Amino acid sequence: MLKKLYNSKSSKQRNMIPVFKPLIQSSEINAASKSLKEGWLGMGKYVKDFEKQIEKLCKIEKSKSVVAVSTGHAALHLSLKLLKIKKGDEVITPSFNNTADFQAIKACGANPVFVDIEEKTFCIDVNKIENSITKKTKCIIAMDYGSSLCNHKYLKEISRKYDIPIIHDAAHSFASQYEKSFIGNQHQFTIFSFDPVKSITCIDGGAIILNKKEYENKAQAMRLIGMNQSAQLMYTNNRAWTYDVLDIGYRYHLSNIHAAIGLEQLKKIELIKKTRQDSFLQYNLGLKNISWLSTPEENIKNKCPFIYTIRVLNGRRNELRTYLSNLAIDTGIHWQPGHKFKYFQNERKHNLQITEKISEQILTLPFHTYMEAEDIDYIIKCIKEFR
Repeated sequence: MLKKLYNSKSSKQRNMIPVFKPLIQSSEINAASKSLKEGWLGMGKYVKDFEKQIEKLCKIEKSKSVVAVSTGHAALHLSLKLLKIKKGDEVITPSFNNTADFQAIKACGANPVFVDIEEKTFCIDVNKIENSITKKTKCIIAMDYGSSLCNHKYLKEISRKYDIPIIHDAAHSFASQYEKSFIGNQHQFTIFSFDPVKSITCIDGGAIILNKKEYENKAQAMRLIGMNQSAQLMYTNNRAWTYDVLDIGYRYHLSNIHAAIGLEQLKKIELIKKTRQDSFLQYNLGLKNISWLSTPEENIKNKCPFIYTIRVLNGRRNELRTYLSNLAIDTGIHWQPGHKFKYFQNERKHNLQITEKISEQILTLPFHTYMEAEDIDYIIKCIKEFR
């Protein structure tokens, strides 16, 4: 029997309703405990099982492979390194994105090139990409947002036309489908994040979906500080004491305990998806007739929504945040544009008109698995009473 997560009384009696709340139940706690008791704390058999379950759940093509890593940022950084992105190269990415993506680009010595987003989806505007391509362009990062997916069909066309690989940042879209194909099968590289606030969490973790023949062995070595030892050996809770180092590497492997937690989460994916869809639709229904805000697109069939973000159209976004906070409702902002940060403000960019507008309007409301319907009703009521 699920416990209620929050009190449903007056705002003075309420605990703060958080933007995110991970789903951690007895099954995850028991799995973590079992992993610890087994005594193999590094990368081991649970990591192999976790990779196989992702492969099965997402119906990954046989030509591709799943490589589990420590974080989504690690997955993106390794993908860039596998593509040999280096100093002087350029990587096209929306400015409306997570800082982790920009930092991964800079960690390779390359430079992000910021392009605008679509106003409806908040995803990269595929019509703005070609004008940003130069001889220095070596990669394009396309990130799905919230419940919206990029125009992956057109991204594939651009990739073929210019022979530029796509890294699909699917941190928001795990277990979703694009044109009846599960996310993970659209491009040369797909990266997932399983951090503390994602729909599926390993406490922290990530994964890369990549071409098996070309990149699997390289990625497996690179995530283990470059040690060229068999992943299959470590997957049996053993290690090789002699090995070679053939290339640069990082301590990016996923630990057994994190994989054990992730395996329990994957068992609940359909329930997680359903509860998040229900909460999403409840918000949209309750907020749809408020003139001064707009809600996300409602087409969430075959999607697992990650966040619920509204646009505040009357210029009072920050006032609304303060008002809701006083009523025990936490809110967030996803994202601050990359070109606004001091470290990235001199990077090459094109007209970012939509990014500028959206970034001043967006507000993320509390949204997580098993969220109580009465809490959503309370949030809707408070927003409707905002004056």
